[in-house]
Amino acid sequence: MSQHDTPPFWVVIPAAGIGSRMRADRPKQYLQLAGRTILEHTLDCFLDHPQLKGLVLCLAADDPFWPALPAASDARVQRADGGAERADSVLAGLLRLLELGAQPDDWVLVHDAARPNLATEDLDKLLLELALDPVGGLLAVPARDTLKRVGADGRVAETVDRSLIWQAYTPQMFRFAALHHALADALVAGVAITDEASALEWAGQAPKLVEGRADNLKITRPEDLEWLRQRWANKH
Repeated sequence: MSQHDTPPFWVVIPAAGIGSRMRADRPKQYLQLAGRTILEHTLDCFLDHPQLKGLVLCLAADDPFWPALPAASDARVQRADGGAERADSVLAGLLRLLELGAQPDDWVLVHDAARPNLATEDLDKLLLELALDPVGGLLAVPARDTLKRVGADGRVAETVDRSLIWQAYTPQMFRFAALHHALADALVAGVAITDEASALEWAGQAPKLVEGRADNLKITRPEDLEWLRQRWANKH
């Protein structure tokens, strides 16, 4: 199948955080990777896809770095003001999509701003596998290492069956209305939402896991960025 066989989709990228664990002088999405910012590489994962209907980037209202990037003048990228938490930013992005013409049953993909190594094959796999799914789902990777549940004393309480554990990645893909309602209701209820799938889970749904590549990593710590820099240097 070609990319044209995948369903049309919108994208929301929450990017209002500061990434304090990177210990950098700017939010981590603006650090350099192969001559461009991490955020620019992340945008590239979607912008040339033939089925993209539109992309909304959720930024801090006083973000001084975005206007200086070439992508800031790209008509395919619309901006929304992000919020204090990820869920707040995604909700703001959804409202912007509504202004752009998003319909209740449209697919929306939410992707981390600092996850620039999404393979085109993984994106298309997610789109194809979930195209007719009643709930939606997310890219994920099965746990590879032995996992331990730790007690309050810092000692091992038990070994967890790793065959039941997956790491949640992004993009996460849900229908516009379902995602909007789940996020809004969870926030009103004061529920801690760590990703979009957790909001759908709280709403009683069971998102589908689509296995993706493990190198679709989220840059969280300095060593993550260094690993990716070395990988890209070897690749190019």
